[in-house]
Amino acid sequence: MAEESFYATGKRKSSIARVWLKPGSGKFKINNQSIDEYFKRETLKMVIRQPFGLTATSENYDVFATVRGGGTSGQAGAIKHGITKALLEVNDNFRPILKKAGFITRDSRIKERKKYGQKGARARFQYSKR
Repeated sequence: MAEESFYATGKRKSSIARVWLKPGSGKFKINNQSIDEYFKRETLKMVIRQPFGLTATSENYDVFATVRGGGTSGQAGAIKHGITKALLEVNDNFRPILKKAGFITRDSRIKERKKYGQKGARARFQYSKR
């Protein structure tokens, strides 16, 4: 009998994470590296583990994720979003807990594009009267 796994996609800024949850002992593999090798900052590791902390399932599932694009903070947010969606696949009773924490909603804030005739998205060239 094949082991059951749960798949979800998470996004944050320009990062996209594909996340698989498998019943296990709580191991993390991100791009074939452990969580400690891939993310150096403790805050990013904490962000990734937040959905498990709320649902009290931290030791029940192994996480396998592939993440691309963006920086480390955006990648951690994308993995968190993917784990949240995968936990909803596991048990729909987690929905009110995760919804109240704001983990289900995708954070849609992305970089604003640069406008032509300007220095940046909002920054303009200095006005000179003469």
